[in-house]
Amino acid sequence: MTDSKKPVMSSSKSYLVNALYQWIVDNDCSPYVLVNAYTDGVEVPQDYVKDGQIVLNIATTAVANLSIDKKGIRFNARFGGIPVDIYAPMSGILGIYARENGQGMMFDLEPDAGPNGEPPKGKGPKLVSNKKTESSSSVKPSLHVVK
Repeated sequence: MTDSKKPVMSSSKSYLVNALYQWIVDNDCSPYVLVNAYTDGVEVPQDYVKDGQIVLNIATTAVANLSIDKKGIRFNARFGGIPVDIYAPMSGILGIYARENGQGMMFDLEPDAGPNGEPPKGKGPKLVSNKKTESSSSVKPSLHVVK
């Protein structure tokens, strides 16, 4: 009898995010990602986090130096006119979809997020302050092209 070991495969999530990003862009739509801000390693401006989540516009016209790899999504964007380096590990990506029609894919919460999306004890997001002066409660998260 032969030993039938099944190969251990890496997560397919980064491949799905990358493929969906390309599909959305190829269809002339704006790719948005939903991120769990409580995932360890997330670096986002805290003024735009609502209910532990943040929506990020990752269209080529909204970001610079976009990188989607097995570890996560990294790019530079402006929030309130201030340049910010953003990082979302793959474990924190909750979904990717087209802004125009909502087509895309949502993902399950991953283990390091804690119960109900709350940060596990001793862990949490690295929140980047963008030092906004106006009230952030009335401003929806969005990225804008600055020329």
